[in-house]
Amino acid sequence: MWVKILLNYIFGYVKINIEGYYIERFINICTNQKIVIWNLKRDKSINLKLNVGIQDFKEIIKIAKKTQCKVKIEKKKGIPFIMHKYKKRKIFAIALIMLIFVIGISSTYIWNIEIKAENDEEFEGIYQDLEDAGLKVGTKKSKLDTKEIINSVRLKRDDIAWMGIEQKGTNIIVSLVKTEKKPEIVDEDDFCNIVSDKTGIITKINAQDGTGAVKVGDTVNVGTVLINGWIEGKYTGVRYVHAKGEIEAKVWYTKTKKILYNTTEETETGNEENTYGIKINNFQINLPKGVSKFQNYDTIVTEKKIKLFSDFYLPISIIKTTNKEIKKEQKKYTKQEAINLGIEELEQELDQEIQDKTKIVNKNVNTYEEEDGVEITLTYEVIENIGTNEKIVF
Repeated sequence: MWVKILLNYIFGYVKINIEGYYIERFINICTNQKIVIWNLKRDKSINLKLNVGIQDFKEIIKIAKKTQCKVKIEKKKGIPFIMHKYKKRKIFAIALIMLIFVIGISSTYIWNIEIKAENDEEFEGIYQDLEDAGLKVGTKKSKLDTKEIINSVRLKRDDIAWMGIEQKGTNIIVSLVKTEKKPEIVDEDDFCNIVSDKTGIITKINAQDGTGAVKVGDTVNVGTVLINGWIEGKYTGVRYVHAKGEIEAKVWYTKTKKILYNTTEETETGNEENTYGIKINNFQINLPKGVSKFQNYDTIVTEKKIKLFSDFYLPISIIKTTNKEIKKEQKKYTKQEAINLGIEELEQELDQEIQDKTKIVNKNVNTYEEEDGVEITLTYEVIENIGTNEKIVF
């Protein structure tokens, strides 16, 4: 569709108003004579607005007379009219022709790659993998082999369940579905032990099926067998089973942080300044800029690609550089203030790791003072269910 719009703009078209009682007949004759008209808008029963190319305008006048309709030109659009308006400005005309030529050439290349992942999943390194497979900005459309690219990327990665590539204008849309990594499940009919998946001290064990291998008070490590997948009877001997049971243990979560007595805190003031540049493919032109008026600042660079239509990107980008002013403030803490701050920050970090806060039975804080600050270690003691099934291999 954008190609038709571009051609009409190149050759010129007019926006006209048709008024009369035989508008339906007017439209039918245009259709029969294969005259292209678009953007038809009917305001009233006897009033119709439409666009028509200048090459067909003379025929439109004839049809209007035949159907006793009046024709009024509202606007003239396109390059011929612009050229007529600026016919004395030869440089402008030449630049315009060159621009059209550049746009035409650019339309045969890929200038943007868009990743669409299901549920906004992240695929680390996907752009590099696509580039290695032959899909990168500046690639000619005729040289793209989407099937080969898809096969190459999927063979390299094991986190992609499905991949699709769609070409729209100068834009490539890569759709991805992430592979769901499911935990290994031991079938109910398989013989298995229950082993520890954490280090801790057993506080409760109830073997519902199988034979308990540890008792309350025992210390276990990752991989320690908690319930054996077998039962020994006096008359039946050893019989293997799918071990079941409930095991709780006291486990520990520990984090350490050092808080300096003298430190510098940085906060944004809300003031910022922007400078701009232009990037043409891989060549960047930075517009003149002076020295930043801020003494301390963070710099953020963003790139916005230029496009004519929704999927017709050009090899031109606007580079925006934003300096955000930072206020630096010297902070001095006493030993107790440093300890309190460290405990607060460590509690926030540990609380994010522990799902059930009601299972926390104790918090232990250890501090070690150094010359320039204090090191704080915070340990949570938590009662948790531990144990995972492990298939018995004979």
